[in-house]
Amino acid sequence: MKAGTQPIPSGIIYIEGNSIVAVGPADAPAPPHFNTVAVVDTSGTIYPRLIELHNHLSYNALRLWNVPKPYTNRDDWARHPDYRKLISGPMNVLGKTLTYPEAIVRYVESKCLLGGVTASQGIALFSNAGIVRYYRGLVRNVEQTGGTGMPGAEAKISDVIASDVQKFFEHLKKTKCLLLHLSEGTDARAHSHFDSLKLPDGSYAITNALAGIHCVALKQQDFHRLSQQGASMIWSPLSNLLLYGHTADVKAAKAEGVNMGIGSDWSPSGSKNLLGELKVARLVSNSLNQLFSDEDIVAMATRNAAAVIKWDKAIGTLEPGKRADLIVVDGQNGDAYSHLIKAKETDLHLVMIDGVPRFGTSTLMKGAGSKMESWKVGAQSRKLNLAQVDADPIVGKLTLKDAVDHLKDGLHRLKELAKALEKPTQAAAFGLGGAPQWRLQLDHEEPQGMSLRPRFATEPGKKSSRISEIMQAAAQPLSQLLGPLELDAITVADDAGFLPAIQQQKNLPDFIKTGLPQLY
Repeated sequence: MKAGTQPIPSGIIYIEGNSIVAVGPADAPAPPHFNTVAVVDTSGTIYPRLIELHNHLSYNALRLWNVPKPYTNRDDWARHPDYRKLISGPMNVLGKTLTYPEAIVRYVESKCLLGGVTASQGIALFSNAGIVRYYRGLVRNVEQTGGTGMPGAEAKISDVIASDVQKFFEHLKKTKCLLLHLSEGTDARAHSHFDSLKLPDGSYAITNALAGIHCVALKQQDFHRLSQQGASMIWSPLSNLLLYGHTADVKAAKAEGVNMGIGSDWSPSGSKNLLGELKVARLVSNSLNQLFSDEDIVAMATRNAAAVIKWDKAIGTLEPGKRADLIVVDGQNGDAYSHLIKAKETDLHLVMIDGVPRFGTSTLMKGAGSKMESWKVGAQSRKLNLAQVDADPIVGKLTLKDAVDHLKDGLHRLKELAKALEKPTQAAAFGLGGAPQWRLQLDHEEPQGMSLRPRFATEPGKKSSRISEIMQAAAQPLSQLLGPLELDAITVADDAGFLPAIQQQKNLPDFIKTGLPQLY
């Protein structure tokens, strides 16, 4: 995936520990100390790991929402009654009920692995002691990596900074990468989020650290400003099309030279994983007269994404000295980039993170340990290696099967669990002393004191960032609103209803409804 190079038709990768030692043709001489090491024939095509730069992982136990109409602004669909009944309400109940946060974490992280995603936005947790932290898991967390050459990105800023454009700009100048929800929607209100980046002197609060998520309302001159300052954007085409009937003007973004990463947003209105989002990106590209090559699209999830978060010295391409993060897709024929875009979850034969095989076929998972969990993707048998020396205590030794069973039970008993949380004795128990008790911090609800979406004082029609919390506090009790729900299937291969549900979506263009099933 190094820019300007071609795929190696018959290649070999040498890995020692967590690093790539050499990459080259299979018939080239091996590095000296590899002469006695057995070669593993993957019978597949090897790619750098897939990096997802936008996802609200904690919600990915939920099924796809049948979006009732096209919206023009993020604030509008979040006020629909379905949002609390099918999305925020269920996750607030499970995320605050003992034993469910760990099941959610195990499930959504495994969902990443089964889709080839080895890095995504992190899962935030908070405790009864008032501690807030990110979950330390198997999948790399772009906000808190702890790895050399992989600085942590920011995805939330304090409300004080989010209400003052000058303070925001000063903060932005001190950070490596800030992933910022920007202009979500198609109307003037959505565009005003970009307008409010304008500083008193006429310049804009933009640096090369800024990565705008969504950017649906941006115009060519806005992308020009982003490009001039080296800023990036994160594209989530399926979610944009489902909610708004439109996605970002990627033709203008490309024309202005804006670097693009990609993310599937979340399962209520997006793809299950990046394998799906790459397919949607290609269909959008084709509708724009093949705007992007297949290599361009794959780059959004590999080398481009690594450059956005300033990880390109460590990952993003398969090169000596970089981390051994890679995936193997079955088959070796045809164009390598098209091969990945057309790949199904059943074609994924190996996911390796930091030199450790985490998911794959039994053949390619040999040597990954004796405590692997057997799993089926569609009709295909796979192995999961969830063992972790520094495992986060919130998950520990929890298996994926245990997590799935527990979540299915919890989603069927939402009304009962909600009623228990509404009892004063139960609600107060979270504040008691003793061992820390962890809950999910649902980032889509904007954590207290933090913002995902700046609302600067100069923004027209500015509203309190806490208005959703005030509305929710006065709303109908969740025990009266919620009913049983089904757990979202972990892959498209395991979900016979996913593609029919896509075809029933009111806001999707026909080229997505007809084209996506063909790519699966």
